[in-house]
Amino acid sequence: MNAAVTAPLSTGKEGQVLDKFDRQGAPLELMEWARLFEDAQYKRVAETTLQDGKYVSTVWLGLDHRFGGDGLPLIFETMVFPTRGDCRDLDCARYSTEENALNGHNAMVKKWQKEEPDA
Repeated sequence: MNAAVTAPLSTGKEGQVLDKFDRQGAPLELMEWARLFEDAQYKRVAETTLQDGKYVSTVWLGLDHRFGGDGLPLIFETMVFPTRGDCRDLDCARYSTEENALNGHNAMVKKWQKEEPDA
């Protein structure tokens, strides 16, 4: 696990809640997060198009999607879509570290390669 990813909802300057993190899990100020979020190459962790056209995408979100509760911030997300460009999600998983996100991406690819085609 990355040592930079520490306790969720820690506080920074002037006591504000830290809910934005870089890919290594280090806290970010709003404007730095926004700059990185606009960088498509920085956001993209992995992408795979399956033989049946389904699209598996793993990205850095940078915002903690745990939405409270205990545990490390969830700042990466893998989603499965019917095709690239079709935003109806079929599956989703979130992760705290880039390593877990890559492993999760590969697991999602394997899972959906085994799924039966829709009837």
